[in-house]
Amino acid sequence: MHWYAKVLSNYAVFRGRARRTEYWMFTLINFLIALILTGIEAMMAIPAVLTSIYGLAVLLPSLGVLIRRLHDTGRTGWWFLIQLIPFIGSIILLVFMCLDSQEGTNEYGPNPKETAESS
Repeated sequence: MHWYAKVLSNYAVFRGRARRTEYWMFTLINFLIALILTGIEAMMAIPAVLTSIYGLAVLLPSLGVLIRRLHDTGRTGWWFLIQLIPFIGSIILLVFMCLDSQEGTNEYGPNPKETAESS
């Protein structure tokens, strides 16, 4: 839950770097919350209002952590647009999200993995 709260507290931060753990834990918790909301809507036979509101609420934090994760792999945040290429673009972005951090400091800041290990 710490990682989820960290991403939400940096909801509009598009600079810096994000570790794989931060990105994937946010994605997992985000998915579980959306799944629970969808289940509630299905049980109550209501339209997808709760899920839509939640999706809009986490849109900026999701984009922010995605861009920071791309920065961590040494790529510009504009690489997120590659998912506009049908099928193959999403696969390439998934591979980028799974890659390890770029060693040391890059143009986007210090490696958050090294910073966390030294504290």
